Amino acid sequence: MNQTTVIATRTYPEPKAILEVLHPITWFPPMWAFTCGVVSSGVPILEKWWLLIAGILLAGPLMCATSQVVNDWYDRDVDAINEPDRPIPSGRIPGRWGLYLSLIWTAVSLLLAYALGPWVFGLALIGMAIAWGYSAPPFRFKGNGWWGNLAAGLSYEGLAWVTGAAVMLGGALPGWEILTLALLYSLGAHGIMTINDFKSIAGDSQLGVRSLTVQLGVERAAWWTCLAMGLPQLIVIVLLLAWGKPGHAAAIGLVLALQVALMIRFLARPVERAVWFSGLGVTLYVTGMMISAFAVRGLMTAAG
Repeated sequence: MNQTTVIATRTYPEPKAILEVLHPITWFPPMWAFTCGVVSSGVPILEKWWLLIAGILLAGPLMCATSQVVNDWYDRDVDAINEPDRPIPSGRIPGRWGLYLSLIWTAVSLLLAYALGPWVFGLALIGMAIAWGYSAPPFRFKGNGWWGNLAAGLSYEGLAWVTGAAVMLGGALPGWEILTLALLYSLGAHGIMTINDFKSIAGDSQLGVRSLTVQLGVERAAWWTCLAMGLPQLIVIVLLLAWGKPGHAAAIGLVLALQVALMIRFLARPVERAVWFSGLGVTLYVTGMMISAFAVRGLMTAAG
């Protein structure tokens, strides 16, 4: 029996294809942001280690994985042309199983979130709305770089951070300081998401995807990337100084200075150096996230 016959007669998904469509490599950013939230809560981790594990499971293998399979399901027609070997267009995940997996992962994610407390459940509902709205019509935020990158940044960084703090605080809403840091780093993540647009300019133009590189052009999109990443970090530094954390503010200042040096090189040739900048610049960016989480650790008081 040849491969074509296998694909044509397959009834259930290949286990390996299920793992592939969940894209484990994408789980790190929300898991990292969740851990930042855990640290910023000020609650001793060892006292609630099981909540840490449950929350990391929620942020990565469940919530983030859901967004990935939803995205692959609604991109199946485009992938059939551009990447026919991917799990859904290749038939390794046959029929409507891509949709079924999306619904199953959504349900399991929300069940775990419900068990972790009311604010966690509420945040998970928002996250799921963003995950589906990002890829699915009629919203399909990803079709416009302004909305799509904002949705991804809020979901991957901000919601995951606040969820991490809420889990450790017994399901309560974290204090305004945590919410402010989470929002600022979410806004900065808009620039991180824009970096990905530089590798798909030609395809986006042909398919009518209004990424920022298409809307603004390469040069202006590169400047936006750097400003979007840098300005929120400057505000974080000012806030930490106001909160009596000069050492942490200085550390983030150093991290930002290193990013600026990378940005100067990136701006000279943004298309060729986007992947390079993503690897180094984003690493420094998320390092600053953790530094700020340690800075506010113990200062927070949960809202009712």
